[in-house]
Amino acid sequence: MRESGILFPIFSIPSRFGIGCFSKEAYDFVDFLEGAGQGFWQILPVGPTGYGNSPYQPFSAFAGNPYFISPEKLIEDGLLTWDECNAANFGSDETKVDYGAMYENRDSLLKLAFDRYKEKASADPEYKSFVKKEKDWLEDYALFTAIKKTKGGASWLDWEDDLKLRKPVALEKIKKELKEEIDFVYFKQYMFDKQWRALRKYANDKNVKIIGDLPFYVSLDSADCWAHPEVFQMDKKLNPKVVAGCAPDAFSRTGQLWGNPIYDWKGMAGSGYDWWVRRIQRNYEFYDVIRIDHFHGFCEYYAVPYGDKTAEKGKLCKGPGMDLFRALEAKIGDLKIIAEDLGNNTPENEALLKESGFPGMKVLQYGFTSWDSYYVNHRHINNCVVYTGTHDNTPTRAWVEEINDGERAFCRNYINSLNSDYGQLVWDIIREAYRSVADLCIIPLQDYLCMGREARLNTPGTSDGNWEWRLRPNFLSEDLKKSIRGLAELYSRIPKAPEKKKEKK
Repeated sequence: MRESGILFPIFSIPSRFGIGCFSKEAYDFVDFLEGAGQGFWQILPVGPTGYGNSPYQPFSAFAGNPYFISPEKLIEDGLLTWDECNAANFGSDETKVDYGAMYENRDSLLKLAFDRYKEKASADPEYKSFVKKEKDWLEDYALFTAIKKTKGGASWLDWEDDLKLRKPVALEKIKKELKEEIDFVYFKQYMFDKQWRALRKYANDKNVKIIGDLPFYVSLDSADCWAHPEVFQMDKKLNPKVVAGCAPDAFSRTGQLWGNPIYDWKGMAGSGYDWWVRRIQRNYEFYDVIRIDHFHGFCEYYAVPYGDKTAEKGKLCKGPGMDLFRALEAKIGDLKIIAEDLGNNTPENEALLKESGFPGMKVLQYGFTSWDSYYVNHRHINNCVVYTGTHDNTPTRAWVEEINDGERAFCRNYINSLNSDYGQLVWDIIREAYRSVADLCIIPLQDYLCMGREARLNTPGTSDGNWEWRLRPNFLSEDLKKSIRGLAELYSRIPKAPEKKKEKK
């Protein structure tokens, strides 16, 4: 089935609360998707972000980002007032997220709501059901978050040994001391879950499915690593033996040092990859389809000795391959997964992708430059997802302005776009994505709007200015909706309505 969708992160949704959230504007965007004939909404990861604000370095692989909780919905629940929300400072630039203001003020507002809710918690069956259902990860995450707050945000690797090593007596003692803060974390996760389930159901009822990203690695400073060191290659003192990185190459003489903990795949195989099963199950509570970032890591990964300043002494190691996915299918069933297979497409990587049956990705920006011709349309297959660019690319308008004359000429000739206007060229590239044989076509919203570098989501290898872009309020027009729908109709990408189940007589 041929379909299409739009890449638009939650944090980029317009709202009066400093960051995109599960507010009315999110529901309005679902309506826009439906009207534009789009069957998918790709939202990136939704985990709680830490230093650098990257959704790909969350504090938990299971928790949701409290920033996405809509104050508007809490007002409807009688837990906040408009005066309280309007008095909070979340920044003054409606086109950028002010994470400093969010960090300083968002929790204070949510704490007001929690103080009014906590007396009702014991009588709320939905809350009790959520806490019971998610207990496996929620208890550890709440305790981790509460302790971290008392330590001024210090990494768990720097905590005193009793807490770092999770000594039972020390944990029980601090649980009692931090009960109020732990309950506050429970509240935030419950509200995230409640609001997100409502928004996702609204989207699904409109025949819009959610694609969410799952980072391959977790952050070293995360509840996952602290609570489940057995999942990673750690020593007896719970320091990493090795961390993730990338081997030296033509782009980096000393390689890349990412610093993420590396999985103990052999150890996990003995438990049937239980942690990964639970992680994927939890992510299917968030998303209809999971896009796994850095899919090549399941085939092979680069391990660097912990403490090294560069990645030069790292070692290339074999990943779990199909053994993991067979275990996941045995426990979960059919896996709706998109494999982010960009980069070094070795025969081993391609063999794993083919055996898994998951669709890979084709990015047209990469196809129309000298970097690689692997991604141009005549190399596409049905079982893939075509993008103009991803969250790591500059918007296509900026891309066509910044590539060299030879690359731009090749692009124009390939897609027969002879108009000198850059905006027209962007739309011709979008059209090229739609006409691909790929089953699914995903276009970043910025490309439809012909936005430039100011709307870039992330620049890999940098730490400033990322994950900040927000769409201005009321910026999406009826004309744009009709234009997008026209492409979906022309290239047979209108989603089919799900068949209604016949009632038993």
